[in-house]
Amino acid sequence: MFAEVLTGIALVQKSVSFIKESINTAKDASEIVSAVEDLLDGEQQVGKKRARKDGVSIKDQLGIKGVAHEVINSKLAAEHRYQMGVLIDQRFGHGTFKSIVDLRAKRIQEAKEQARLLANVKQKKLDETMEVIGVLAVVLGLAIVVVTAIVFYANALTNQYVYSR
Repeated sequence: MFAEVLTGIALVQKSVSFIKESINTAKDASEIVSAVEDLLDGEQQVGKKRARKDGVSIKDQLGIKGVAHEVINSKLAAEHRYQMGVLIDQRFGHGTFKSIVDLRAKRIQEAKEQARLLANVKQKKLDETMEVIGVLAVVLGLAIVVVTAIVFYANALTNQYVYSR
């Protein structure tokens, strides 16, 4: 867990460092976009590791060292995010960074909604398929019962004809 949080915070720090060095010399958006993406991904990694406790011992969860790392890394990530926001807003105009973050959040939400809708469609198709299989099983079962009854009836008629002679 600790190594994963370090990866997240390192990604955040690397992104801010890149932006600080190249914000005024960037020729196009692609030079800055990847740094912003890395910052947001790194911050998200730090947040996920802070929230997720599976596979972590109680000692690590409750120990001062683990708690301090979580809180400080989270605060550092937020501080770096703020610094990057200020730098981007100074270079491209007030509200630019917020617009980027808001648009990213909107797209993430739309992707989650699309995935949920797709899962619902798949589940509906599966349910329909299972219903068809169920109906076919019932029809096949009835057909077997009918054929068996006809065979027994025909056998009984044959036996009755043989015995009556």
